[in-house]
Amino acid sequence: MTFKCIDIQDALPIIEQEANIADIRDLMSFQNGHMQGAIHLSNDNLEAFVNEHDFDTPLIVCCYHGNSSKGAAEYLAAQGFKEAYSLNGGFTQWQAIHPERSESES
Repeated sequence: MTFKCIDIQDALPIIEQEANIADIRDLMSFQNGHMQGAIHLSNDNLEAFVNEHDFDTPLIVCCYHGNSSKGAAEYLAAQGFKEAYSLNGGFTQWQAIHPERSESES
């Protein structure tokens, strides 16, 4: 399995089809703002995430700018996720383009 880099406009239809979104930024950044429906993914919950999610459901990995998510998406694809994507531009670009599709926990 391999991952693909995906632009935000190409990610939207996949998200609309109930894709899983994994945000790998630090917890404070995640709590301050993230994509709607995103799950904070860290080393602490990685094993549980892999065990609890359907490998057939598309998975979009988000980081700050779209660099760190490449390695995470590659790893998750190797774990068996059939459609793993790294979001180009990361949450920074997502929030700039789609602030209405962002949420925070504060």
